[in-house]
Amino acid sequence: MEEIGFLGMGIMGKAMSMNLLRHGFKLTVWNRTLSRCDELVEHGASVGESPAAIIKKCKYTIGMLSDPAAALSVVFDKDSVLEQMGPGKGYIDMSTVDAETSSKISEAITSKGGYFLEAPVSGSKKPAEDGQLVILAAGEKALYEEVLPAFDVLGKKSFFLGPVGNGAKMKLVVNMVMGSVMNAFSEGLVLADKSGLNSQTLLDVLDLGAIANPMFKLKGPSMIQSSYSPAFPLKHQQKDMRLALALGDENAVPMPVAAAANEAFKKARSMGLGDLDFSAVHETVKGSKSSG
Repeated sequence: MEEIGFLGMGIMGKAMSMNLLRHGFKLTVWNRTLSRCDELVEHGASVGESPAAIIKKCKYTIGMLSDPAAALSVVFDKDSVLEQMGPGKGYIDMSTVDAETSSKISEAITSKGGYFLEAPVSGSKKPAEDGQLVILAAGEKALYEEVLPAFDVLGKKSFFLGPVGNGAKMKLVVNMVMGSVMNAFSEGLVLADKSGLNSQTLLDVLDLGAIANPMFKLKGPSMIQSSYSPAFPLKHQQKDMRLALALGDENAVPMPVAAAANEAFKKARSMGLGDLDFSAVHETVKGSKSSG
């Protein structure tokens, strides 16, 4: 494939870029704080001084930004994607945003003659490093087919879901379920502990039953240790719960479980846990200490 541009060197963007470099892709990278690109340069990446410069240089550019505001700013602000967007160029936004944000970006890109694909991913830091993400793409089918070689390195499976907006919606549904389940899991761990049961034994029992779950296996042991090194920051999980609840509003879907989970994540943020892993919502349950 031709050289790829990559905007956003957060936890995910950096891991994904490293993976592409390891597989022989040529990359030009950009981040608002340019020093975050240093490690990638050591592994052979070039650095672009702005999103506009990257679009000018590369036929395909991937954006992996933290939230809708950041995703919009790299497209619309000064020295941004739109300034150099034109016919034959493709922009792939892999950030987790709402469908409306995705549509806004899509319209702007296509109005300049460019191609657009939204492609949010399911998976956090470790799957990103290992190329085991699940890619939820929607938009321009031709662009999807052209960037499949990159997607095949980044992910274990890619889905093409049709028109722009469907990738965003699928991602929000997945993260809403994940956030709701994480809350039930946290309550279970604390309930087991307060009832005099061994938390590790609970993990072993869960792992053998119908609700065995890679997330329980991965997160459970560190949650028992109250260790929440961020694979997926809690503030981003809460943002996704909020966006999913808004999607529920639009479609008149009652979501009492997701709404309660969202309140728990908000509580965790108010406790200063926003930058820790989303599993730190566990602390909101543990926080109600008994006198025992």
